[in-house]
Amino acid sequence: MSCNKWLWLAASLLAAIQPLQADPAQSPRRSLYTVLDTYLTALKAHHPTQVPWATGAVYTENNVILKAGDGLWGTVTAVGDYDFRFADPQTGSVAFYGTVTETDTASPFALRLKIKDGQILEAETVVARPLDAGVPFVNAKLTTRPELNEVLRPAERVSRERLIAIANGYFDTLQRNDGTLHTDFEPGCNRREDGMQTTNHPNSGYANMELGCAAQFKLGIYRYDDALRARRFPLVDEERGLVLASAFIDHSGRLNDYKLADGRPATSMFHRPHSYYLLEAFRIRSGRIQSIEAVFTTVPYGMPSPWSLEESRQ
Repeated sequence: MSCNKWLWLAASLLAAIQPLQADPAQSPRRSLYTVLDTYLTALKAHHPTQVPWATGAVYTENNVILKAGDGLWGTVTAVGDYDFRFADPQTGSVAFYGTVTETDTASPFALRLKIKDGQILEAETVVARPLDAGVPFVNAKLTTRPELNEVLRPAERVSRERLIAIANGYFDTLQRNDGTLHTDFEPGCNRREDGMQTTNHPNSGYANMELGCAAQFKLGIYRYDDALRARRFPLVDEERGLVLASAFIDHSGRLNDYKLADGRPATSMFHRPHSYYLLEAFRIRSGRIQSIEAVFTTVPYGMPSPWSLEESRQ
C-alpha cells in the first residue's frame, strides 16, 4: 500500500473515532460509572472477585463491616431496572439507588463507592428490607424521577460548600423539629423514603404525607427525632445539584404526647429507644431543595458508624 493510501486510511480512522472521544470534563464521571457497573454486574453474579478492590478496602452493609461476598452478595437474586446514579469526580465517589430481590423479597437499596485509580476503597450499602426497615411502608416498584437526572443550568448552581450546608440544614430542621426551617425548599419539593412518596401524597393513608416538605416541618411533626447524628456528606455532584448524605436518626422514646406548631395534639411513633441509618440524596436547585431520595433501615439504638471513625481513606 502506498504512503498516500496509508495516510488516507489513518485520517479516515481518526475521523471515524473522533465523535466517540469523551469530553475531557466528562471522562472522570464516565470512569466512575464504569466501575459502578462492574460492581453491579459482579453483585448480580455473586462474584466479588470480579470487583477491582483496593488493598484494605472496606465493605459495609446496613452499617456493619462485612467481608466482600457476605450479606447481600450471597442472597441477591436480581437487581431491578431502577437506576439513579450520580458522581463526584473531585472525590472519586459514585452513588447508586436501585432495587434488589432476595429470593421473593424486593427491597430498595442505596450504594456508595469511593474509587481511586480504578480501584474501590470503600463500598457502603443500605438495604431497606421490608421486615427489617422499621417503617410500615416499603415499596420496591420505583419509577424514574426526571428532575434527579437533569443537569442544572449554570445560573441554578451553587458552590459545593453551599450544597452541603443546605443538606445539613435539612438535618438541623428534622432534629427535634419544632416548626423552624433551617433550610429552603422549592414549593413542589417531594421526598421519597424506602420507595414511598412521603410528601404531597393524598392517597397514602397517612395524613401527614398529604403535605409538602416545608409544610410538614413547619408543623413540627417530627419532634420525636431527638438527634441527627454522625452526619456525613461524602459525595457532591455540583453539575446536577446533588448531595449524598448519611446519618443516624435517634429516638430516645421518651416523648409520647406533644403539640404541633398549630396547637393540635400529636403522638410520637416511637415509644422505645430506636435508631435509623440512612443514605439520603438531596437535589438542590438555585439554593433550594427540590427533591429527596432516601433509603434507611432500623439499626440498634445508638449504634456507631465505622465510617465516622475514618471518613476518608486516601
